[in-house]
Amino acid sequence: MSIESARFEGYGPGEAAVIVDCLTDNRNRAVAELRHVFRKYGGQLGAPGSVAYLFKPVGRVSYPAVGDPAALRKLAFDAGAEDIVSGPRGSIEVLSDPWELDAVRLRLVAAGFAPTSCDVTERASARVVLSGEAADCMLHLEEELRRVEGVKGVYSNAEISHEGVAQR
Repeated sequence: MSIESARFEGYGPGEAAVIVDCLTDNRNRAVAELRHVFRKYGGQLGAPGSVAYLFKPVGRVSYPAVGDPAALRKLAFDAGAEDIVSGPRGSIEVLSDPWELDAVRLRLVAAGFAPTSCDVTERASARVVLSGEAADCMLHLEEELRRVEGVKGVYSNAEISHEGVAQR
């Protein structure tokens, strides 16, 4: 039995782009399972390259609210970060080239900024704003894709606000 890495691309509700990274021993079975989940929530699998151009791999170091966000920002940029994104309740994501991730993380940790997580992810270059039923279906699609055996990552360019989600 041989396990292979596979990337699948498709569209979800509202034409939001979706990438699914898997490890599988049977590519045909994985395609069938993913196609079923996409269709169930109003989406469809696409051809290789159909949405990948909308994403860029980035290193991500995540922090909850920090005591001195200005110091974290300055240090992160000095360490080689490409961007810093503020999130809800003061959280911060430091983004870098994946090859620079360890250097950035180590410099921040040495200065006393211990992250809650550190990983490589896909960042969308353009967002698709979803609300109402489309937003609700997209959330269900992402949840169910993550439950498929072998799925290691689900990335989307959907932007969903809490106000835009239908009651679940």
